[in-house]
Amino acid sequence: MKNPKLSNRYAKALFDFAGERNQIEEVFGDLQLFANTLKENRELQMLLRNPVVPPHQKHQIFESVFNGTLHETTYQFLDLLLKKRREPDLDTISEGFFKLYKQAHNIRTASIVTAQPLSDELKSKIVSLLTEQTHATIELKESVEPSIIGGFVVQMDDYFLDTCILTKINKLRQEFSQNSFQVQF
Repeated sequence: MKNPKLSNRYAKALFDFAGERNQIEEVFGDLQLFANTLKENRELQMLLRNPVVPPHQKHQIFESVFNGTLHETTYQFLDLLLKKRREPDLDTISEGFFKLYKQAHNIRTASIVTAQPLSDELKSKIVSLLTEQTHATIELKESVEPSIIGGFVVQMDDYFLDTCILTKINKLRQEFSQNSFQVQF
């Protein structure tokens, strides 16, 4: 069972420790590598989370996969989590660390949904507009959803802008369904 408070404490502890040693960038890169490895290798992810597999076997597998590829601080931290049997919290701890990293580096994530893929020129214009408005580095996550017909939906933190045609059609539908006005000739 995942415990967000516990995960945030571990993430903060790792962030503070890496900060004291001036190794935040290395740990951030290592955690990205670790998270991507788990996403790409479902078997490894399931094995590390399996409560039936003894801790010493998990440690051996973890060591064979990640020893030498991760910075010492990151490796020891993840090894400690395995020893403490915190495998179910690995992803939330990593997410917590990424969140702290983004806050420290003034990076904000914006999501945009469009009916068709955006051109690189349009992406850069959107990023520059958002950067100008927020005075932050913008990380743009793009997704394509043909059902919105046209327009776009942008969401960043508590800012939400919906200009898609599907939303306008639904609003018109709702207005016409509530309108009791009938034309008399």
